[in-house]
Amino acid sequence: MHFTGTIWRPPYEAWSALIQVTAGCTHHSCKFCTLYEDVPFKFRMSPLSEIEEDLQELYMSMPDITRLFLVGANPFVLSTQKLKDIANLAKQYLQRLTSIGCFARITDIYNKSSADLKDLRALGYNRITIGVETGDDEALAFMNKGYTSNDIIEQCKKLDEANMEYNFFYLTGIYGKGKSPEGVKRTAEIFNQLNPKLVGASMLTVYQSSELFGEIQRGNWQEESETEKLTEMRTLIESLNIRTHFAALGASNMFNFQGRIPEDRDILINEINEILKKYNEDKLRDYRVNLKHL
Repeated sequence: MHFTGTIWRPPYEAWSALIQVTAGCTHHSCKFCTLYEDVPFKFRMSPLSEIEEDLQELYMSMPDITRLFLVGANPFVLSTQKLKDIANLAKQYLQRLTSIGCFARITDIYNKSSADLKDLRALGYNRITIGVETGDDEALAFMNKGYTSNDIIEQCKKLDEANMEYNFFYLTGIYGKGKSPEGVKRTAEIFNQLNPKLVGASMLTVYQSSELFGEIQRGNWQEESETEKLTEMRTLIESLNIRTHFAALGASNMFNFQGRIPEDRDILINEINEILKKYNEDKLRDYRVNLKHL
């Protein structure tokens, strides 16, 4: 199999087959991100010949695959035709394949029409994961995400129209010290206008190689405390009035939990309250500073 650098996939894609179709990130400018720093270039698409070789290998070892997850920071940036070619190639080898997922940026959807998205949905693209991080324009601009909250609404409504399901990554702690109450409120206002099937929450961990670390050193930004991050996550759960699955999974979260909203809202809130009662800031911070890698 052809893989470049660390392989990243959402926790909930653990049972999907992985195949690299791109490596690196087209944006590669978010101030907090260090995920693709071990890739020796900014971005590349895998040659179709490599993709076909890997599909052949998957077929030999796992012929009954039903879901494929395309590896790379944002494979959905590829043209509609290239994504079609990948799907058609995959279906030649994996006869039972029913769906294809990948990471995506909001900006990856810009140049795809509703008709394009419907075509991709018909070929199996579904449940793509979008790292929106937040719906707060101040935080989006400071972290250099490259889009606005209105862009999130406009592009995700195109996905809704195409009946293509999507998940959101939310980055707890993105607002900075003292700013989360208003930031969460604005984010919930955006999310509540859309239909994410899942909201996956990760906690911001600042590494020294990130641009954000430099902003902190220059006094331009202050990190939220760990208790503030947990309170922020609780506020988001309280503020979502859509039907979705909330999941705090992965290494960035000291504690993993998940549940349906609104059905499990009280259970999720109680879990966070118990953590806040049992662990003080020093204990929570100790986990953060000793988290060597996400």
